[in-house]
Amino acid sequence: MDAVELARKLQEEATCSICLDYFTDPVMTTCGHNFCRECIRLTWEKAKGKKGRRKRRGTFPCPECRELSPQRNLRPNRLLTKVAEMARQHPGLQSRDLCKVHQEVLKLFCEDDQSPICVVCRESREHRAHRVVPVEEAVQEHKLKLEDDMEHLREEMEKTQKLQTREQQALAKWQEKVQERRQRVMMEFKKMAVLLVEEEQHLLQALRQEEEDTAARLQQSMAALEQQSCSLETLLLQLEDRSKREPLQMLRDMKESLDRNSVSVQYPEATPIALRTVCRVPGQIEVLKSFQENVVPDPATAYPYLLLYESRQRCYLSTPPEGMPCSKDRFLAYPCAVGHQTFCSGRHYWEVGMNLTGDALWALGVCRDNVSRKDRVPKSPENGFWVVQLCKGKKYVPPVSTLPPITLTEPPSHVGIFLDFEAGEVSFYNASGGSHLHTYAQSAFPGPLQPFFCLGAPKSGQMVISTVTLWVKG
Repeated sequence: MDAVELARKLQEEATCSICLDYFTDPVMTTCGHNFCRECIRLTWEKAKGKKGRRKRRGTFPCPECRELSPQRNLRPNRLLTKVAEMARQHPGLQSRDLCKVHQEVLKLFCEDDQSPICVVCRESREHRAHRVVPVEEAVQEHKLKLEDDMEHLREEMEKTQKLQTREQQALAKWQEKVQERRQRVMMEFKKMAVLLVEEEQHLLQALRQEEEDTAARLQQSMAALEQQSCSLETLLLQLEDRSKREPLQMLRDMKESLDRNSVSVQYPEATPIALRTVCRVPGQIEVLKSFQENVVPDPATAYPYLLLYESRQRCYLSTPPEGMPCSKDRFLAYPCAVGHQTFCSGRHYWEVGMNLTGDALWALGVCRDNVSRKDRVPKSPENGFWVVQLCKGKKYVPPVSTLPPITLTEPPSHVGIFLDFEAGEVSFYNASGGSHLHTYAQSAFPGPLQPFFCLGAPKSGQMVISTVTLWVKG
């Protein structure tokens, strides 16, 4: 008898014939059969009400052999209690090892359905044409497959652990590199801060020296003029005194009259007060360029005779044909245009290239989006313009106003404009040399701003904004 059949017999011996489950508190009748105490009690309770079934009072038939047994002669079967408990815990005696249909041991394995079957199922129409092998053979094949799968998983686990180790090492190395770069950034910024402080001190020293030299020349000139003024005043008093003398005395003193050629009057040359020391912060333009935007003039706002040429598209941008009505957005008073962009917040930087000729006056900067475009108004902050004026040489004399714009008589070839909207500042820089030109500062801007470009008369040169070239039609 094999182990499976032995387990089957053990299961039968540990099963109550009434409830068909493992014994619970088993008891033995006088005839030697065993039942669960509760099962036999309920069976005999039902038999009490049936007449003619008992030959002697107090006796009940055995459900197995029908022999009468007294109810009080039920003896506990402790050995069977242990057998039933063993059967419950034995893995080979679980209900899953029996065919649910035929209650036979699952000895075969259907490879087509991939499920265990019993010998009765094997002969059924459902499995008759299927490939069937013994459970032991299927288990061996399955074990081999599991071994292959487990070996594959072990290899994958080993690879994964190696990769995990590699990634941990990479993470540690990466964090080390980041820490080194962090330290380097901090050290370089500290070094730059020291260099900037030194450059600041150098510029301030140069400015102090220029201030002292110019102030000394001015004071020397003022002292010489003061001395000359005293000498002239003394001579003037002498002449006034002579003019008040008696006529004869005045005539006698004629020989002592003033010889104009003997009076030494010197007029010193005017000391130039234009500052030579420029404000140049190393690396500032590179920092500002991190805020650079592609600012492009809007053709719809351009002066009718202001030509716009797009170098990438190799074409002229639209301008209104002659005789056509102009929109409300177009500038009519000056050769001006504004950019497509409207700024309401943030920091923005753009550059403008120039080829300025003649004595015309140009202007660059920002303006409110609602400035007057049909009237000639001074380009000043109170009118919504924050600009610098550009002119070639010193021949051009700008019109006098209450607050004239800053005018550069030697404009650079490239001007950088930096707008910090929240700070209320517009700054202008020499984009080629890196020096600061001018800054407008106020508590806040009154509204949205647009880049502003204004050219002079025809043949006064060209202005380049991004890829667009502007000039006035002559």
